Amino acid sequence: MKLNYLLALLAVATLNANAQKKKKDKSATSNHAASEAIIKGFIDYSIDETADRIYLHISRLDEEFLYLPSLSSGVGSNDIGLDRGQLSGEKVVKFQKAGNKLLLIQPNYDYRAISNNPDEARAVEEAFAQSVIWGFEILQNNNGVFKIDITDFIIRDAVGIAKTLAQTQQGNYSLDPSRSALNTERIKNFPKNTEFDAILTFAGSPQGDWIYSVTPSAEAVTVTVHHSFVQLPDNNYQTRKFDPRAGFYGISYYDYATPISEPLLKKYTCRHRLIKQDPTAKISEAVEPIVYYLDRGAPEPIRSALLEGASWWNQAFEAAGFKDAFQVKLLPEGVDPMDARYNIIQWVHRSTRGWSYGASVVDPRTGEIIKGHVTLGSLRVRQDYLIAEGLLSPYAKESIDPTMEKLALARLRQLSAHEVGHTIGLAHSYASSAEGRASVMDYPHPKIDLIDGKISLDNAYDDKIGAWDKVAITYGYSQFDASVDEEDSLNQIIAQSLNDGLTFLSDQDARPQGGSHPFAHLWDNGKNPSEELNHLMDVRKVALNNLGENSIRTGTPYAQLEEVLVPMYFLHRYQVEAAVKLVGGRNYRYALKGDGQLITEVVTGTTQVEAINSLLNTVQPEVLAIPEDLLNILPPRVLHQDRTKEIVNLRTSPNFDALGAAETAADFTFSLMLNPARASRMIEYHSRDNSQPSLDFLLDKMLDATWYKKPKEGYLGEIQHVVNLNLLGHIINLATNDTTNPQANALAYQALNRLKARLESKSNSSKGTIANRQYALRLIEEFYQNPSKFMAKPAQTIPAGSPIGSDFGCGQ
Repeated sequence: MKLNYLLALLAVATLNANAQKKKKDKSATSNHAASEAIIKGFIDYSIDETADRIYLHISRLDEEFLYLPSLSSGVGSNDIGLDRGQLSGEKVVKFQKAGNKLLLIQPNYDYRAISNNPDEARAVEEAFAQSVIWGFEILQNNNGVFKIDITDFIIRDAVGIAKTLAQTQQGNYSLDPSRSALNTERIKNFPKNTEFDAILTFAGSPQGDWIYSVTPSAEAVTVTVHHSFVQLPDNNYQTRKFDPRAGFYGISYYDYATPISEPLLKKYTCRHRLIKQDPTAKISEAVEPIVYYLDRGAPEPIRSALLEGASWWNQAFEAAGFKDAFQVKLLPEGVDPMDARYNIIQWVHRSTRGWSYGASVVDPRTGEIIKGHVTLGSLRVRQDYLIAEGLLSPYAKESIDPTMEKLALARLRQLSAHEVGHTIGLAHSYASSAEGRASVMDYPHPKIDLIDGKISLDNAYDDKIGAWDKVAITYGYSQFDASVDEEDSLNQIIAQSLNDGLTFLSDQDARPQGGSHPFAHLWDNGKNPSEELNHLMDVRKVALNNLGENSIRTGTPYAQLEEVLVPMYFLHRYQVEAAVKLVGGRNYRYALKGDGQLITEVVTGTTQVEAINSLLNTVQPEVLAIPEDLLNILPPRVLHQDRTKEIVNLRTSPNFDALGAAETAADFTFSLMLNPARASRMIEYHSRDNSQPSLDFLLDKMLDATWYKKPKEGYLGEIQHVVNLNLLGHIINLATNDTTNPQANALAYQALNRLKARLESKSNSSKGTIANRQYALRLIEEFYQNPSKFMAKPAQTIPAGSPIGSDFGCGQ
């Protein structure tokens, strides 16, 4: 009986507890519901902060919008990537109901049928795949408003962080949900855009030095990822045809409704929407000007330089008929730079210097630019300052020469203008340095003058927009009267620029490895690349002779001289890249039938020989030798001062390797001169015109400048020895290269035979030179015995160069 009584009491207690629990749960649910206030905006959302869940309330199905993932905070390593503000590619998407799910679908805009016939459009739509980005279970249907949980969509690796860390060999990481959460402070809603943000932690086993250098605990990498849902523009935007001569990048798609007499592929220019208030006026204010906002994190005097440089573009828009249509302002306090409503210039920090970028968010349906987003690497300005220190060696006095800061800020103005140029639609324009600084869209090397034997930086960088920039903006943004034939007017703009001696050539024409265009180069100056190379070698000689104690501040370790030395020792590297493109070079334009401009022409033989002579001057021992006074004050690194990729690699560790530096510089020139594509072109061009230098001629000139010269004694002699052996390796590599014309292999093999015979006939020399010859003969013999397995000894890797102070939407 007593037991039954106790059991009854226990049962009653249990029932009361359950009732209290249900009451509490009901209250909590009610509170959660109350806390889930719907935040109105472009896409309504609510947040359950207790459960850490976020919900969308979708009322508009099948309505397309733009989805843009990005990084609101980054990793901080140029080598890894993953910068603060980095965009990850926009997508046109829409919500579509399927059963009890809403699917986030990305339509395929690469293939279309622009037709009034819906069946014709549907036939193309059904022929090509779409992409379902995500599927969401419908939690509630409230009179056609669908509630879905998007938490897992927001807290995910939307920008490929784990993949990037793996690809850069920093370790295997994966998202750790327990250490990830919604970043509610940056979740906001506006009438035309909805912004979400999440704190993501990637856990793993670190492997690379880069990730260790930028994280407090490398096994946990925490960043924030941003998601923007943006209303697409209305249908009033006027597309503009893409012209390869105009300097813009563009969009393209295949239109299967095109008549069979016309091409399927359609191309349109990418640009911002800009409309005159008074379309009949020659110059008018805009209905809505293009406004860019500068990151408040940029300090003075950098802030003012960036504002000024970006503002240069207003000069170009005035030339296109707009008054004050391009404006640059400081970002208002409290505004999130990832807010899709703002064109932004971000000041981004990294642990090492690196590239800057200009990217655009583009409506892929039309090419309209919705948002410009510039990333400027903050260490850029310090590298330019370092270059100025090396050129001027200014520390004879304790007072700091203002020239260094003046040069660095001048370069920042140009950099700001360049990257903003990408975001308003412009591609690189690499022929402009040969046309009087015609565009800020070129990569400019500082113009360094020698006045009475002294270096002058007074004209290092331009201070305005260029002539080509005005042409490009006029083409892209001019508004034409309805009575005017737009296509004819656009062609007239290009025709006038050609008459004015302005041309546009871009990335594929400027790259040095195998490149052939004589005027499209990166980081060069002047109309004649080989003449500019000769000039720059003179500048380099003065700078190296001046380097010493006056190149560093009092109290700085002497070991820091290496950082100043390297940019000066390799000062000529970009002009070598420019001059070498004359060899086997071919001039050409983006010519269209009927426009009357140059189509192609091979560089004259005389010009090529001049370039060869200039290039071979860069590998002479007297040029490669570092002054003895400087070598005597280059000690090993001090405590806690590691060697970096910014300085030369050593075979003499821990001491500076003067011979290794010489070999690296020579290797740089030789690798470009004997590029397989260049060798193949020389064979073809000489066969068609014997006034063109042959590959055989080039090989003999290179041997004459090295192996066939009698080495001097001592330091210069040893430089000659390392240069000789390096050239031998390049000739052997050309003899076995499987990408070149087979005749290039044969001629390289023949050059080795000539060299072998020459070496075997020499006897009276110093011991060092005899050893050099005997070793070369042994290498040649080893190569003959097993060509496919022979590997020439590589030179030390050249220190980091480009960007010298820091590619479409690319950067400098």
